[in-house]
Amino acid sequence: MIKAKIEQLLTGAFKPVFLQVVDESHKHAGHAGASQGGHYQVTIVSKSFEGKKPLESHRMVYQALEPVKSSIHALAIKVRAV
Repeated sequence: MIKAKIEQLLTGAFKPVFLQVVDESHKHAGHAGASQGGHYQVTIVSKSFEGKKPLESHRMVYQALEPVKSSIHALAIKVRAV
C-alpha cells in the first residue's frame, strides 16, 4: 500500500513528532490522470524543517518520496517545524 510506504519514507527521513498521510484518491475517481497514481495529503511536523523556507521544506519531502513518485499523481503538503 502506497500510504504505508509514504509514512515509512517520511518517518525515516524526518523523524516527525506528528505525521498524517491521507489517501484522497477516492475523491478523484474518473478525473484526468487519476489512474496514473494516487492523491495524498501529508501533514508533517519535524525539527528537520526548522529554519527552512516552505519551498525548501516541500522539496525535502518530495526528495524523501522519490522512491514512490510514480505512484503519486497529486500531493498536498503541510509542513511545520517543531
